[in-house]
Amino acid sequence: MACYIALFAMMNYWQVGRTEELAAQPDNTRALVREFNRPRGPIVSADGVVVARSVPAEGFSTVDFVRQYPTGDLFANVTGYHTFGLGSTQLERTKSAVLTGSTTRQQLLALPGLVAGNTDNSGSVRLTMRHDLQQVAKFLLGGREGSIVMMDPNTGAVLAMWSYPTFDPNVIADPDYDAAFAALTELQADPENPLLANAYQERYMPGSTFKILTTGISLEAGIIDTDTVYEDESEYTPPQTTRPVGNYRGTTCGGDLAEVFARSCNTPFARMAVELGPDRFVAGAERWGIGEAVPIDLPRPAASTIGPTDDLDQNLPLLAMRGFGQNEVQMVPLHMAMSAAAVANGGRMMAPYVVDVELDHQGRVLEQASPRLWQTVMSPSNALTMTEMMVGVSERGTASCCIALDSGIPVASKTGTAQLNDTGEPEKSHAWITAFAPADSPRYVVAVMLKGTSAEISAGTGGRLAGPIAKAMLDIAFESEQPSGPDE
Repeated sequence: MACYIALFAMMNYWQVGRTEELAAQPDNTRALVREFNRPRGPIVSADGVVVARSVPAEGFSTVDFVRQYPTGDLFANVTGYHTFGLGSTQLERTKSAVLTGSTTRQQLLALPGLVAGNTDNSGSVRLTMRHDLQQVAKFLLGGREGSIVMMDPNTGAVLAMWSYPTFDPNVIADPDYDAAFAALTELQADPENPLLANAYQERYMPGSTFKILTTGISLEAGIIDTDTVYEDESEYTPPQTTRPVGNYRGTTCGGDLAEVFARSCNTPFARMAVELGPDRFVAGAERWGIGEAVPIDLPRPAASTIGPTDDLDQNLPLLAMRGFGQNEVQMVPLHMAMSAAAVANGGRMMAPYVVDVELDHQGRVLEQASPRLWQTVMSPSNALTMTEMMVGVSERGTASCCIALDSGIPVASKTGTAQLNDTGEPEKSHAWITAFAPADSPRYVVAVMLKGTSAEISAGTGGRLAGPIAKAMLDIAFESEQPSGPDE
């Protein structure tokens, strides 16, 4: 009896009390082998292209299946990777229970199949993202560092989200552990951080695209309206300094609100920020979600920032610069798309999402995504005013060179050229644009950011460099809506 009690106690100690500890041991691969010996469902794009799947592990005796990514790097920052010895990331990690059929609901639904001998209980995940738009975004960005995001402004559904540099998850999912480990180590050591999804996990100085927020905050505060006029000037000296801030390349600029917004003058927006004052500026930025991680259904999203705010009342020159998107202002590219989307959606900023629906092995819906309001940033009337001003940017302002759509559909936009260099230093800047169309009934919003890592980008402007990319993305999106003709 004593031996029996001792045996019972030790079994409970090891199998119950220390289960998690044993499972975490690096040399205990039983649970991992068990997982790779059962089917794992696919991840599929909105237009039906399989972007992640499991295939038989030919010539690899340890496990029965390995993960494969047929589209290579195209969806890597969203699917992530699932490996035998190097873990999982992105949707492969967060949706693992659905893909393996381990959720309680899937197990209950699978009971009749188990009785009949069917052991494949894997589920699938369908994305909101389209393979065709993702391909276009990859082609348009080419080998330039940056990001492209396209969304539905009314729901928050992400239609395309491409960043470069990126990686091919197949090299990390290689069943040859040594080869996979070497590939992952090389990617982790790369100073360009290809494993980081720049579109939602990184932030950059936005330049004049931030004027969308400054204008929206000022309209809501009632310190400006469509009748507000600014004098022609090339520079403005804020309080507490003798050093002026100037317009882009020293140009003289002024006029009513629509004019200075279309021409993207800096001095009026510096004046707006100072007139708002630190408290109203900071509170207004927070209403736009600044300071909070972007609420996307993917791991480790970044948060946009306007920089330190504790002593802004003693640093009004910095406040002035932040009014036009300089100094320590940084925006996540996805958040910039969301900001334009909020204007397009009557002041309502929707939470972005990439997973449309989760399905069981029989195609039954386990969970369907629902649009979710994240922030209300402005009134519908002020959103309409902002839309009209953004149309002005497209028709006669800084984007008029490059944003007009082939279909003639009206488009609203805002450009940005974020100057990273100090006075006297070699020119270096990011090129931005965000736009939505149709302007009067928006269905698509796009944001493009080109990182200032080359002389070509640093010498250009958001309108001339990022504008054609945004135009092409919108053109393709509208072309894809047209019904195909009859076969000849």
